[in-house]
Amino acid sequence: MTPPVLTFFNNKGGVGKTSLIYHLAWMYASLRKRVVIVDIDPQANLTAAFLTEDKIEEIWNNKTQGSTIYQCVKPLTSVGDIADPVLQNIATDLYLLPGDVNLSGYEDALSNEWPHSMGDNNLYRPMRILSSFWQVMQKAASKVQADIILVDIGPNLGAINRSVLVATDYVVIPLGADLFSLQGLKNLGPTLKSWKSLWQKRLDNWKNNAEHQAYPEFQLPQGKMQPIGYLCQQHSVRLDRPVQAYDKWVNRIPNVYRESVLGEECDETITQEHDPYCLATIKHYRSLIPMAQEHRKPIFNLTSADGAIGSHAQAAQAAKKDFKDLAEKIAAQIGMAL
Repeated sequence: MTPPVLTFFNNKGGVGKTSLIYHLAWMYASLRKRVVIVDIDPQANLTAAFLTEDKIEEIWNNKTQGSTIYQCVKPLTSVGDIADPVLQNIATDLYLLPGDVNLSGYEDALSNEWPHSMGDNNLYRPMRILSSFWQVMQKAASKVQADIILVDIGPNLGAINRSVLVATDYVVIPLGADLFSLQGLKNLGPTLKSWKSLWQKRLDNWKNNAEHQAYPEFQLPQGKMQPIGYLCQQHSVRLDRPVQAYDKWVNRIPNVYRESVLGEECDETITQEHDPYCLATIKHYRSLIPMAQEHRKPIFNLTSADGAIGSHAQAAQAAKKDFKDLAEKIAAQIGMAL
């Protein structure tokens, strides 16, 4: 049985997605779940949160096979095959497959093979390339017997993200309380449904093809892409905006999520506070964020030695409870025992 792949995705950027994954990864590791983090955002911000610039430069310059997500899939662009991932052991039960700015060059290969995967013959290579991120994730998880795979991707609807979502079991959607996040949510729901349907057609095409019999060991992701809920940033992250403006957008999120993502009818009585699909409201944590970044640790692991004293110490402990609650809620949604 393969570990669940959980992807955090919104095609609107600036919603705190990378920080969220970073803290959840540390929280699951503290709860003794073995975590593999895969950074498939070409900006590699999540990698920068875990590793120093010197370490990242060393990895990128050496270009060792399997050292980044790009170095794992790069051989497929010529005559090679997927390279074994080389994981960075961040802490006990916490492993990272680093991102790579060169990954954006893989977009063309994925775009080209998408139509080829619906042909009548020579299907193995297109399906191998389109499922390459899933293949890498499973290799990485198998190396360390991971319990869960957390994935970060960029804010767009391109071919890279389509292949990541194909590899995904569960999707969490981070949101801001603004027009742009709401519009992104409206775009995201139909896109997920379309990608899921199109991938199912490719799976059926593969299963009904004679080539399928020639590769009995070749496994493919099922493309579940099951949305399990959304998260919303607290309004205080934008102190220049009045609370009224925040409320205007936040009150529309529950029904846009139901309509666009789940295909359900509106419920005008529901508020975000009582919405079962709202996994959490992400607090701003103000000055704790730069403090945590400086010491390269999650907010809830800050100590007095790091400068977290008085109200900062109290806020760090409150953050620990918040992220533990969120980790437990997500675990329950994906059927992972803690």
